Amino acid sequence: MIYKTIIFDFDGTIADTMEEGRRIFNEIGPAYGIRQISREEMEGFRSYTINQFIEEMKIPKTKIPFFIAKGTLAMKRSISGLPLIPGVGEILPALRGQVDRFGILTSNAVDNVELFLDSHGIRGLFDFVSSTSKLTGKSRHLNATRKQYQLEAAEMLYVGDEVRDLQAAKKAGIPCAGVTWGFNSRERLAAENPDHLVDTPAELLHLARH
Repeated sequence: MIYKTIIFDFDGTIADTMEEGRRIFNEIGPAYGIRQISREEMEGFRSYTINQFIEEMKIPKTKIPFFIAKGTLAMKRSISGLPLIPGVGEILPALRGQVDRFGILTSNAVDNVELFLDSHGIRGLFDFVSSTSKLTGKSRHLNATRKQYQLEAAEMLYVGDEVRDLQAAKKAGIPCAGVTWGFNSRERLAAENPDHLVDTPAELLHLARH
């Protein structure tokens, strides 16, 4: 299949925000009665869906929007200094040259993403940055992007590191690629039967037209 538009998730896919996210989680969690997470424990969570993680951590569902809002604001203070996923910065310019459109759809804030991209000098690669405040609201945004640019679903590819990214793409009828360097493990992503399973950023170059 020839993909003309590639849309990326942000956290864990392009930006290496995992450790900073854990630090912020531990910083604001006590106010909501949520226990802290160690670095060692994070590896075990790689087989969890977001809902399983919320249940395991006993995060009150009514507090999730406030928790996310606080975390997003806290991330803004440090995001400019966070690194790209190793190897991603090298392949993005070449990949951009192979497609018609490049975008980002994230549950992080647009302002945060813009700050990060600007700090790494890669904002100009992306045609749009879109955000959804809902953890499971990406399928609607993917459909809106398809309609906005009058695209065929089969010509789009959503690239993400979490089960919910793959599920959102499937719900929208859009091909998806799971990257194994982010939150969810290779085994957990494979269980969702993505169209592509990607172990290194360089492999993304083989998914676009030449």
